[in-house]
Amino acid sequence: MEIPHPESTRLVLDDCRRLTGPSLIWDKSGAILDVLIEDMDMDTVLECWYRQINLLLEKVDWPNPELNHRRFENGFNLVIAAEIDQLYVATRVLETAWYFCVCELLKVAPQNEAELLEAIRREMLDELNPALRSLQQSAILQGVDYLADDEIVSVGHGIGSLSWPVKSIPDVDQIDWTSIYDLPLALITGTNGKSTSVRLLDGIAKAAGKVSGVTSTDFVRVGDDVIDAGDYSGPGGARLLLRDKRLQAAFLEVARGGILRRGLPLRRASAALVTNVDRDHLGQYGVNTLEALIETKFVVRKALSDDGVLVTNADDAGIVAFMASLDQKHLCWFSLDKVNPIIQKQIAQQGLCCFVEGVNIIYFDGLTSQIVCAIEAIPMTMGGAARHNVSNALGAVGVAVAMGYSIEQIRHGLTRFNSDERDNPGRLNSFELNNGARVIIDFAHNAHSVAAVADTVCRIPARQKWALFGSAGDRSDEEIAAIATGVCSLHPDTVVIAEVAAYLRGREPGEVSEIMKQACVNAGLSENQIKSAASPLAGVILALSQMQAGDLGLFLVLSERDEVIDYVNANL
Repeated sequence: MEIPHPESTRLVLDDCRRLTGPSLIWDKSGAILDVLIEDMDMDTVLECWYRQINLLLEKVDWPNPELNHRRFENGFNLVIAAEIDQLYVATRVLETAWYFCVCELLKVAPQNEAELLEAIRREMLDELNPALRSLQQSAILQGVDYLADDEIVSVGHGIGSLSWPVKSIPDVDQIDWTSIYDLPLALITGTNGKSTSVRLLDGIAKAAGKVSGVTSTDFVRVGDDVIDAGDYSGPGGARLLLRDKRLQAAFLEVARGGILRRGLPLRRASAALVTNVDRDHLGQYGVNTLEALIETKFVVRKALSDDGVLVTNADDAGIVAFMASLDQKHLCWFSLDKVNPIIQKQIAQQGLCCFVEGVNIIYFDGLTSQIVCAIEAIPMTMGGAARHNVSNALGAVGVAVAMGYSIEQIRHGLTRFNSDERDNPGRLNSFELNNGARVIIDFAHNAHSVAAVADTVCRIPARQKWALFGSAGDRSDEEIAAIATGVCSLHPDTVVIAEVAAYLRGREPGEVSEIMKQACVNAGLSENQIKSAASPLAGVILALSQMQAGDLGLFLVLSERDEVIDYVNANL
């Protein structure tokens, strides 16, 4: 039965969804409702909602109700805990209670109240799956992870997992629990560096002889086998990977959107890495500030096992401020400089850390320091010019040690991981053209990542420098302009602004390009230095037709990446 929602700009139901794992608000499964409030007293709205939902839960005999909320600048996240087989009906409960709340506040008589309550009672019975609950409880008692979706439930990970259809779960006493276990795995999040980090860690695990797997915004892969291509940085990708019986170790990219939409994909991780956090994708799901975004990224620590290690960035001021209020049992800091005060404090307190000293990456285990390898021996650092990739390497070292890999195995993986379309597609991929020019292709798409890539290119000498870039439309004018300003920091001789038609996201054609062009002019470029292209591929074709021996081009390609790489490869 559909829930009628009164039209109101003052009380808006923004989204309602299931929470399948630990989330920003708590570590329980259930459902979450995002509501936006305008020109109304927030406390009055919250009091009304709690009263209405408690009345509703009493009427439908909801067992042991647990409620919570999170207040943000213009609304609330409202949550209810629910058993694994009651998640859909939990969303109906939240929406129905909100409907009654809105009716009360707007002084509108609710419609079909009895029918709405009866629909909840029916769904509670229809969804009930005692076998699923029993399996979940047994997995918890056995100390192994469980993963469930609409069709499949599994316990354990990879080679230590068993899976069944949710409608055909055996009696828990018939299961051979001795064959079920969790794998060493890590959750990797942050604003930038996530994909590079999971791929680098995958390379380290392979160097140690493990069948490793990754989830990322590009694919789910086990060994060299891509199971599926696409954005799999949410729980669906984790389940797909962790049910593969070939798998021996896993590295999961965990994006902000996945955390906020569904919560974490699992509950037992060996390590979690937060690479960095910068302003990006603010204004969604009630996360409107950098501080709230940092808190969101650090939800990954809620999945750590008792001896799991949190690895994070001592060079990120926002992270340092956030961590100052936490008591994290197993913590490994990393920094580009040993003299960083956080690193110095960590060493003094015999804590774990990883840092740069001179030309080397060093790991400190709480008692002794070990040289991991020289920075210039890591290909993706481009001899140290790519400082952001040095940082990514540091974070990966902290995670790899936490997962039991030796320094020798880590060194082997670091020194064999390349910035090319095979090891790390779309991240600082370098090509030497047949006319003597050089091209670097990267997926940098926000101000923070663009600044990091531009800093790298600034360190590389060239006769002339070219830059190609565009942006998705679902960013503010200021964020779009900041991307262009970041590109201009490498002092390009010519820029090509490419339309990204696939990502207009509500903008008019040419609108994003015009914002970027004005930002380039404001940064000091002349009109003659600025060229336009209808697409990234068209821009690359234009640039390559004019680049000469000794020139360097930085191409920030958000779409048509495969086509661009094919075209560049044809000019090698």
